[in-house]
Amino acid sequence: MMLPLQSLALYSGFYVNELISRVIEPETANPQLFHEYLQCLIGLAARENIEPVLRRFEFNLLRMLGYGIDFSHCAGSGEPIDPSMTYRYRAEKGFIASLIKDNLTFYGRELLAFDSLTFTEPDVLYAAKRFTRIALKPYLGDKPLKSRELFTKDLLYMSK
Repeated sequence: MMLPLQSLALYSGFYVNELISRVIEPETANPQLFHEYLQCLIGLAARENIEPVLRRFEFNLLRMLGYGIDFSHCAGSGEPIDPSMTYRYRAEKGFIASLIKDNLTFYGRELLAFDSLTFTEPDVLYAAKRFTRIALKPYLGDKPLKSRELFTKDLLYMSK
């Protein structure tokens, strides 16, 4: 099966490949990951909105890595997430109700969208990207992603 990736979809494919190569040990058999990878590439090749395709892949990758965050319950109280409340992310614990608003804080409605992998609203999509960058950082380490660097360089070249 040939999946023609062009332009932004091609760079996104590089990104997905780099994520997998950085967080999964070589020659690790993982049929579910391969299925998610294939679905992501099909979405990219179909020229769907790229951001939701990438976010779904990242969230599924995190689940496969054992990153078992419960997006539907408060880690502090165990109560269901309230869509109108704000919650602060605490690594290895989950989301705790918070009045503080910073880069680690998310609205309850965003968390519920994360839980169902529903990335249709622009603000939810932005929050999902922010969360996956935070959650993937421990797996990726301090070494920057080459695919982001390549994409940025090419954008600068094309704008000249």
